[in-house]
Amino acid sequence: SIRNFPETCSVLSKMPTRNKKARKMRGHISMGHGRIGKHRKHPGGRGNAGGQHHHRIWFDKYHPGYFGKVGMRHFHWKKNPYFCKTINVNAIVPPKISDADKKAGKVPVLNLSAKGITKVLGQGRMRGACIIKARSCSRLAEESIKKAGGAVVLVP
Repeated sequence: SIRNFPETCSVLSKMPTRNKKARKMRGHISMGHGRIGKHRKHPGGRGNAGGQHHHRIWFDKYHPGYFGKVGMRHFHWKKNPYFCKTINVNAIVPPKISDADKKAGKVPVLNLSAKGITKVLGQGRMRGACIIKARSCSRLAEESIKKAGGAVVLVP
């Protein structure tokens, strides 16, 4: 009941009673729902009922592939061996180095494996030259890093 849940009161309609359909349709026997078809509770069933029966055409039209199975099953799936934390190239900020190191041609080294990141992906553009150590790297990411003047070192 609404008495137990005062927060639901704000969700209820703010329309004044005089504007409601119930007031306008007074005297019209079927309230605009027709005498023959009648306005019944749930004529097609509740929710997704009849998806493979009387609502099949609708499901096939608007949600193709909703029913059935695809692919092979993997029993006792363990997430750990497949865990692969990723980072995009545009999110990598090369560490600052001193002017003397810059003149000497040194490039900062960023070990992503030590930070728990497994793979480098190539979305965006690299901000500056940097040697990146990671377990794996996509082709696009490697191109972007090399274009910025850096390099990728794959570590186990």
